[in-house]
Amino acid sequence: MVALEAFEIQGPCRLEGEVAIEGAKNFALPAVAASLLTDSPVRITNAPKVQDLHTLVRILQGLGAAVEWEDGTLALRARGVRRQDPPYDLVRRMRASVLLLGPLLARFGRARIPLPGGCAIGQRPVDMHIAGLRHMGADIAVEHGDLVATAKRLKGARYTFPKVTVTGTENLMMAATLAEGTTILRNCAQEPEVTALTRMLAAMGARIEGAGTSTLTLEGVKELQGCTFDVIPDRIEAGTYLLLGAMLAGSRVAVTGVHSGDLTSLLDQMADAGVSLEIGRDRIAVTANEGLAARSVVTAPYPGFATDLQAQYIAAMTQAAGVATVEETIFENRFQHVMELQRMGADITLSGRTAVVRGGARLSGAPVMASDLRASACLVMAALAADGATLVRRIYHLDRGYFHMEKKLQALGAGIRRVTVEGV
Repeated sequence: MVALEAFEIQGPCRLEGEVAIEGAKNFALPAVAASLLTDSPVRITNAPKVQDLHTLVRILQGLGAAVEWEDGTLALRARGVRRQDPPYDLVRRMRASVLLLGPLLARFGRARIPLPGGCAIGQRPVDMHIAGLRHMGADIAVEHGDLVATAKRLKGARYTFPKVTVTGTENLMMAATLAEGTTILRNCAQEPEVTALTRMLAAMGARIEGAGTSTLTLEGVKELQGCTFDVIPDRIEAGTYLLLGAMLAGSRVAVTGVHSGDLTSLLDQMADAGVSLEIGRDRIAVTANEGLAARSVVTAPYPGFATDLQAQYIAAMTQAAGVATVEETIFENRFQHVMELQRMGADITLSGRTAVVRGGARLSGAPVMASDLRASACLVMAALAADGATLVRRIYHLDRGYFHMEKKLQALGAGIRRVTVEGV
């Protein structure tokens, strides 16, 4: 038995106030990886102090990079990097560590990356990363659980992703910046985090056309320079708090420091469900209505409804009037939170990749266990709506992507505290 942290939550709650949104974890991670592409200093501002970013910083330091983190600004310099083999003990903690493959291979001609870990939400193979890099002339093999890649210098190539992949797009894009010749990538991910990375690479001297579209054209350069770049707001954190404010009767919650344009799909869905929204330039306020209506949704690559908000949306639908179907098209195993919600009294039926949520069931507090990052947030949301006490275990998953969630919720009036429990 070991001591683990958990959330102890007393519901039901009514929340009121503002929440400042952190920088986007899903952009900060590739931004840090991109610092490996140059000898020059790279400064990343508005960097979120979430566990995944701490882990990646430790990995870069282990490779020989100099890192300073102060007041939300990461100062990185990869001039001292002498190793291209991050340790399994750190890589296993998050799948995003595969983003080191492209930059290390492009700049140093070699990379040895343990096959990555992360959330247990289904198969997330790196086949497309490997296939794309092989098109660019890389020799890649799997040895003892590691991806071993070599290339004297990558060559420009044409590659079409068989399916949309965010990290695959980011990895090949970073690799192509230093490749010899022109690379054309088709069926690219168009998430705001990917677009932000194209802007950052351009600020470093990369030649990129097609930012924000499904086709990216990159003309390789011999070297990149450093830059200072601001991390965009975390649209998934913002969406989590907006859905929470919408599901708790009598609540009024505003998120600040956001880009509303990055949340169009969610905001349209919430408006259709009868949620009262006030949308400003960098602020969105939600008022919980008694008549929250059940509405069905299908997850899809951006600009569709984000898979990273699927679990939170299901939690909100447990408090809606009517029946909602939620179809998950991105990951095949992303409904592990449903069993825990059922323990709390939620009326949810699973059929393949579709969850049928019958709203209006009264939730009751119960001991539950998080299976992944977004499932953790979903269970916290349900606990805040439930009668009685809930203990949410394994919140180390949540800490990977949410900074001080319990403190932000306390400031809104929630009955939540972080406690230590025995676990395995």
